[in-house]
Amino acid sequence: MDFSRIFRKRFCPKECIELSDDIRLFEGEHLLITQWKTIRPKKELSHGLSLYLPEDGLKISRFLRANGELLYWYCDIISAEPGVEGGTVFTDLLVDIVVYPDGKLQIWDLGEAGDVLRRGEISPELLADSLRQTDDLLRIIYRGRFPALQQVLIDAERGVFPARDATLADIVSGGDSR
Repeated sequence: MDFSRIFRKRFCPKECIELSDDIRLFEGEHLLITQWKTIRPKKELSHGLSLYLPEDGLKISRFLRANGELLYWYCDIISAEPGVEGGTVFTDLLVDIVVYPDGKLQIWDLGEAGDVLRRGEISPELLADSLRQTDDLLRIIYRGRFPALQQVLIDAERGVFPARDATLADIVSGGDSR
């Protein structure tokens, strides 16, 4: 994948913006780790880090308060495609999984996904992919493998990066060679 420029495309609101201020901390063929500040300042959310796994349709983010305290883990279901002017466009496929520090889990925006489908703004195939990717991530969480994904971002925040380009399977199996 070409990570020279990264874009975030959303259905609600309809937008496609370049994430030009995001700092690329680690870039490989299978994953990208970025650090960022919120685009639209929020009371509790200040900044964070994101782990993009485009082949698996996942973006796992560590949402932080201004003092560095963890707000929650925000998991976007995404698709990735080449941008018309280079780089990669990451499309938010609507369904989100939020994992709180106490382990509580919430799934967000299923109704929004249904509304976007009903309006014909997303293909049934793309929404089906989103649901499959959501199921895959939930299986990782329920099988107790989510901490391995969390650790990649915790380590990145401390300046420790994967020793090699790892896939989702490498990370959750413990074989990412950190």
